[in-house]
Amino acid sequence: MLVRSLTLATLLAVAGPLFAADSDAPLAKELGKARPLVVIAPSSADPTLRGLNEALKDPATQAGFKERNLVLFSVAQMMGKREDKNLEQQTTMALIRELKLGASKGTKVILVGLDGERHVLKDDESNEKIDPQVIFKAVDELPASEKAAVAPEPVAAAAPEPKAKAKDSKPAKPAKPAAPPKPLDD
Repeated sequence: MLVRSLTLATLLAVAGPLFAADSDAPLAKELGKARPLVVIAPSSADPTLRGLNEALKDPATQAGFKERNLVLFSVAQMMGKREDKNLEQQTTMALIRELKLGASKGTKVILVGLDGERHVLKDDESNEKIDPQVIFKAVDELPASEKAAVAPEPVAAAAPEPKAKAKDSKPAKPAKPAAPPKPLDD
């Protein structure tokens, strides 16, 4: 009995973080599909965040974002947004954990490529706005291998095709129920 308990505890300790990592990873969902631009600001009144949101109201800047497959993630005061739609608290925390950032007081602007590689565009306490052209230039300068990255296709389970029934065929016999399992001896 003790051996089974220890084995189960070991399996849960090893597999638990693996299952948790897949649950709400917003950057992993964008991998190969879009380039997340993550802005982590101390408050929603941060000049970098506000300047970027104001710049996105311009149709030319919006077109540049769409052309380069950019998706804006912003985190201010632990409240996350994706393209101005609120994220759940758990998803916001998963985004911050996924970036593996150290503690700092300043605003961080991080560009994540299609291949998942992170490029820090800004990491300081200056209250300077970031120009969208700087972001566009950073995307345009990404290596060719990043631009060729595509989304991994989900593996679908192969379902057996149903057999065609003949007109005169009988319905299949129901399967015999399985015998109950035998108790284990310790």
